[in-house]
Amino acid sequence: MTGDAFIVGFVTLFVTIDPVGLAPVFLTLTGGLDAPARRASAFKASLYAFAILSFFIIAGDWLLRWLEVSLAAFRISGGLLLFWIAFEMIFEKRANRDEQTADVALGKDRIRDVAAVPLAIPLMAGPGAITAVILLASESQRDLLGLVSLLGLVALVACVCLLVFLTATSLARFLGTTGQHVLSRMLGVILSALAVQYVADGIRALWP
Repeated sequence: MTGDAFIVGFVTLFVTIDPVGLAPVFLTLTGGLDAPARRASAFKASLYAFAILSFFIIAGDWLLRWLEVSLAAFRISGGLLLFWIAFEMIFEKRANRDEQTADVALGKDRIRDVAAVPLAIPLMAGPGAITAVILLASESQRDLLGLVSLLGLVALVACVCLLVFLTATSLARFLGTTGQHVLSRMLGVILSALAVQYVADGIRALWP
């Protein structure tokens, strides 16, 4: 994986997961926990998300072949899905959906570990992030060095998520509601451009 590809991959995955946007959701889900338990939830959620995305990096190509779905078709569908996520970010619909997911989790049995559900999945390693890593893995040509680089990229994004969760209180106070909305919209615009590029690449592959 070249330096440019690594940067593009990081931006794609970072924007798709949107750790900054998840900070208020993390505070809501862990509001009834003490500081050590909240830190433990942050570590476990980041670890779970890394494990889930790593699985799809390794097994995503096999899964597509098993389903008899061409890579070009998946690029188009994946690009459309990422574009929809970008649309939600730009028009502030994703934050509302994440908050509803958090409310549902809080309304059910709290014995369930919120680090696994809903933090790790579907909020961190959701359909958008899974689609992104499969697309990125396909572009690495399935060589060992490329897959290792991609795993390192996912680990880096997971560490960023962990850092955001551990500093969520200070971060939310620093950005404020307006700052979070502006940042989410900016990231949404970037993601929409990347999504269109995935669709264009898929169309060129299907109809060269």
